[in-house]
Amino acid sequence: LGVKDSKLLTPERRRELSGKIKEVALRYAYSELSPAQIDRVVLHGVKYRRLNYLEMVAMARVIEELRPSKAIVDPCDVSPERCVREIRAMLPFKVEVLSERHADRIYPVVSAASILAKVRRDERISELRERYGDLGSGYPSDPRTIRFLERLLKGGGECPPFVRVSWATVRRLRSLRQK
Repeated sequence: LGVKDSKLLTPERRRELSGKIKEVALRYAYSELSPAQIDRVVLHGVKYRRLNYLEMVAMARVIEELRPSKAIVDPCDVSPERCVREIRAMLPFKVEVLSERHADRIYPVVSAASILAKVRRDERISELRERYGDLGSGYPSDPRTIRFLERLLKGGGECPPFVRVSWATVRRLRSLRQK
């Protein structure tokens, strides 16, 4: 199919490949994390049980749903071995888990999963754009996203539920507003 690291593909190519992946994949699954879930662990989580751990929980959910004989993940932890241990501990069955840096560049199945995830995210951003107008890419370093957040927070406005209040960008804008 020509799948590779989703970050190296244009949105159009990702959408095209996403359709082809869905046609040939036996199964696929998503585990979406809400901004509130992410904020909760980033702002109030116990050390070593924050964002990386939440990502491992999401990976374990997908593995549990799909029940493969082997799962390959790109580790979200500095220790690929710890990532494997944590994911296995969350699963109610035994499965071989391989955790390798840049797995999305090495293993086509991980590239395909990355493409599906990125297209799903793009769809969510598109839905939000229809409702809220230009919000940029949704990444906190995007100037258009920053302008959107500035407009939202101007005059005492609050962040809607799809914005992560734990972002340094949001915290900075809120502190500027209070001055």
